[in-house]
Amino acid sequence: MKTLLGFVLVFVSLTVVYGAGKKAPVKPGLRLDFYKSTRCPKAEQLVKQVTEARVRKDSTLGAKLIRLHYHDCFVKGCDASILLDTVGTNQSEKDARPNRSLGVLDILALAAREAVSFPFKRPMWDVLTGRKDGRVSLLSDVTGNLPSPFSNFSTLQNLFSNKKLDINDLVALSGAHTIGVAHCGAFARRLNFTGRNDTDPSLDPSYGEFLKRQCPTPVNSTTTVGMDPNSTLTFDSHYFSAVNKKQGLFQSDAALITDPTSAGIVTRFQSPSAFFRQFKLSMVKMGAIEVLVGDAGEIRKNCRVINQSIN
Repeated sequence: MKTLLGFVLVFVSLTVVYGAGKKAPVKPGLRLDFYKSTRCPKAEQLVKQVTEARVRKDSTLGAKLIRLHYHDCFVKGCDASILLDTVGTNQSEKDARPNRSLGVLDILALAAREAVSFPFKRPMWDVLTGRKDGRVSLLSDVTGNLPSPFSNFSTLQNLFSNKKLDINDLVALSGAHTIGVAHCGAFARRLNFTGRNDTDPSLDPSYGEFLKRQCPTPVNSTTTVGMDPNSTLTFDSHYFSAVNKKQGLFQSDAALITDPTSAGIVTRFQSPSAFFRQFKLSMVKMGAIEVLVGDAGEIRKNCRVINQSIN
């Protein structure tokens, strides 16, 4: 995790200033190739080079970065507020339990895209740029903005709707669970559903037994399990096949097939082309959630604190 932090800080000063992208803007102030008209026209190229060099050494980087990108955008919008340190008694976003376990300070939309795209040798989605950094980061803002792994479908749908994301976005963005790992505590209650060592009935019994072997009682908080069985390091549509087989790791994964419309989308996204097409659109929409542009926000001199703290 220290290596990931060092990698991010190499180019954070560039990316928080400019951003990146290649498609039509979804909000005034964001546009494609923002870097090219700035004093650092090769910034996107630099991010790509640094990211690819790190991915060659750490194939888990894509999962880490895309998760941080998601967490930043869903809490107060995509403004890098997840980077800010706690000041005094006002705890920041990164002190929240879902963020504290990550062990990293930054997430960049470009880096997430490049890390996930690296095996494909082409960009998997567009990244629009022109964002400014936020000045506020509060632990209290996390509550109600990040879905829990225990969320049911209605909770998920309401949360995404509040971010102006629809059901297709909900299912497509859940597909990011095709890469990465989760700590046993995030799904342990599914393995002892009523306190009698019984498995959640919405979980495939054989998969449940596998998880119990990986996460024996008492649960070790440091033990991790791949979120997508047999496809943890490969960004593909296998996640949706797993969900349809009742092998989604979280209750929030299983929730996707409890709604008829969502279940139909899960089945459709078993096709790689259908999933990639929608994921590309949904990532652009997510990357524009409540962004600060123009005179709003600031360009931080230090990614961990607002500018007035270092003047």
